[in-house]
Amino acid sequence: MGIERIEVIVTDFPTRLVRHNSGGVYDTGGSGSLVGKPVLVKIYADGVVGYGQIRPISPGHFMPDTVYSMVGAITDFYGPRLLGLDIFDVESVVTMFDRMLPANANARAAIDHALHDAMGKATKRPVYSLLGGLCQKQIPLEWSVSMADDPQMMVGDATQAVEQFGIRVLCLKAGSKAGWKEDLKKFAAVRKAVGDDVVIGIDPNEAWSVDTTIRAIQEFAKYELGYIEQPVKRHDLAGMAAIRREAHGIPLLADEGCMTVENAYALAHHEACDVFCIKLYKVGGFGPAKKIAAVAEAANLQVNIGGLAVWSQLEAAAGVHFYASLPVHRVMPAAEFIGGLGLMGPDPLVSETDFVVRDGHVSVPGGAGLGVRIDDRSVERLTLRREIVK
Repeated sequence: MGIERIEVIVTDFPTRLVRHNSGGVYDTGGSGSLVGKPVLVKIYADGVVGYGQIRPISPGHFMPDTVYSMVGAITDFYGPRLLGLDIFDVESVVTMFDRMLPANANARAAIDHALHDAMGKATKRPVYSLLGGLCQKQIPLEWSVSMADDPQMMVGDATQAVEQFGIRVLCLKAGSKAGWKEDLKKFAAVRKAVGDDVVIGIDPNEAWSVDTTIRAIQEFAKYELGYIEQPVKRHDLAGMAAIRREAHGIPLLADEGCMTVENAYALAHHEACDVFCIKLYKVGGFGPAKKIAAVAEAANLQVNIGGLAVWSQLEAAAGVHFYASLPVHRVMPAAEFIGGLGLMGPDPLVSETDFVVRDGHVSVPGGAGLGVRIDDRSVERLTLRREIVK
């Protein structure tokens, strides 16, 4: 099934979301601005249309990709060379990516998701069946709590997640400019509010030193610390390994430090983490994600499936299908993609859906492809920029 045409569409959000972490501000941008908006990719092949969507989260410390780099990479480099290729020739596509324009994970992920959606629709199968089958029908969810100066704001966010939506795993952003003891006060306040049955982890987003992290873990552990995510700089494998040795069994997650298969191999080789945090948008889609998960399995490590997927059912569905294709014992319980499941408001491109949170879980979509029905009229109404490759 040869690719005939590709559309690249930047769509607007009717509202704005601003969240804070130690690396800066997570901001979807003002209405009408391209910065902070999602990029929708539509791939046409023999009567089938595959959809993929990724929102680049720059500006910020995490990823180099922007709306402009995504659109440029797809329309000028990847798109023209995809024309005529079969939608099932995924490894050939990846080889072309590597030879034509390295990195650009966000652009690759959007294309990869659209290809898998098209493959699923062409074969009348859900994407998880293309990734290894359905290992888990219900996916437990994690709520990421934004940093705030006022501890009660974080308490309010956490208690809403637990009481209103049944969430049982929370991740508190840490790395306060006032120091780790300020983070500890907020953690203690949230723990008191939600009780001992909720797992609470922390994510300093590279803000701490090795010594600070080791000292902080000892104090956070008094309040039942569930895990710690990427406390030091992503390149500091020796530091991560030292932290892991002193963590007394508290799982250490690598996020910013696990962007590629090569990163995963290095982390495993240095015994520098317990869990790889896989976000499809940061690794480039399903193919690289499966390879990173294979490294984890070989090294007897687990994976965590992340990515906030703000107001994007397509991005959330991709994460759910990937999670569902992995056996329970290989996945650290709970995934992050709550932003695409209605908890922060509806996806403006989806008019009707039952892909929502119920009792802290989400069911895996069972329709063909990703199982998300995009309202093309809403796409037209919210389009800020459209490019066509044919």
